[in-house]
Amino acid sequence: MPLPQPDDLTSLVLRTDFGDEGAWDAVRAALDAADEHPHATYVSELRFAGVGVHALVAEEAAADGDEQIVYVFLADAATMKDPGHPLLAVDLWDEPGRTFRVPARWFPDISANLSIANMDFAEFADATDGSGTFRGFDQS
Repeated sequence: MPLPQPDDLTSLVLRTDFGDEGAWDAVRAALDAADEHPHATYVSELRFAGVGVHALVAEEAAADGDEQIVYVFLADAATMKDPGHPLLAVDLWDEPGRTFRVPARWFPDISANLSIANMDFAEFADATDGSGTFRGFDQS
């Protein structure tokens, strides 16, 4: 079954941790508050509980070409527990399975640039810090 596709220029935010409903609400609130325009299509379906990167890559690889998506953001256990709500960005196209963390603060910039193909996944992934987290291009 292919991943859901946003029908607009937002990015798919897929919930994979279902242990705390309040944390999910906080993640969505943080992402929505990061910019005045919507950047996320939220998917909270139990079939994705605990799904890993490799399973998502395999699922997308098996999907028809017109149903495939290029990247996805996961709201996993780390996202739910960290106060900065860092999503796990997953490349499903160029380097399937490549990941990096995206704090809510940076999500609108990354989502906007990826959704209109202004920048590619690797540009953001290559600019992460030692922990694998994107904190802007001017990070110290």
